Amino acid sequence: MKLRLQLFEFEDLPWFPKVVRAGMMDYLRFMISGLNIYQPIVPLLREALAQTHQTELLELCAGAGGGTEGIWRALRTQGLPQVHVTLTDLYPQPVAWEHLRALTGGGLTFSSTPVDATAVPATLPGFRMVFSAFHHFPPAAAEAMLADAVRQRAGIGVFEGAGKHWHEVVLAAFVMPVALLCITPFIRPFRWSRLLFTYLIPLIPLCTIWDGMVSILRLYPPNRLLALAHRADPTGTYEWRAGKARHWSGSQVLYLTGWPTGSKL
Repeated sequence: MKLRLQLFEFEDLPWFPKVVRAGMMDYLRFMISGLNIYQPIVPLLREALAQTHQTELLELCAGAGGGTEGIWRALRTQGLPQVHVTLTDLYPQPVAWEHLRALTGGGLTFSSTPVDATAVPATLPGFRMVFSAFHHFPPAAAEAMLADAVRQRAGIGVFEGAGKHWHEVVLAAFVMPVALLCITPFIRPFRWSRLLFTYLIPLIPLCTIWDGMVSILRLYPPNRLLALAHRADPTGTYEWRAGKARHWSGSQVLYLTGWPTGSKL
């Protein structure tokens, strides 16, 4: 799919109810983690960390942290036992993140202060990674996020859990809501509000359907990811790579990785 539309997503709206946003984020975390959507990019992260001599990962736009625990565990078992992740977001999710911190024994920690991904504080070091969120940014803001990493000489990886295909829009419209209704009682940590806004006042499923379809339409294909990266790095001080990694199920993960050439951090 070559088409890209910058439509709105409910979770991006400042006035959107926090309790509904949290329910949507919890669902996505449960699904992404349960299906190990981002496992195909573990080798890409390992190479990036080797190139940048890093063991610290800084996740921007973390949402509820979907998939991050699995990535952390995979990196630890594949030769990086000291790897640590700090979760951040413009709309922090401390309840969900505390759950992940406990599950990982502190391997995942978080910053409760809102963090703007286009202007990351210098006090938050590490290789930056963005899962399932880069498409939220229109081109100027997306370029600004990459430019901020270049300006601070931080490596960065952008990953989207889809390959940008029309059939993914159909899945978001018809399969996602059924899955959401079935698995909601099993999502942890448990929240009564999640049941209320799923079954009695179905804002979570309705808004998730819309946001899921729009997300696919907003994804940047690899050639556009590279174009953004080169504009953010006009002097060519970074090595950039973009493409699609294949999941065992046949689905794909879009990615862009970049780090200072010569590993000059």
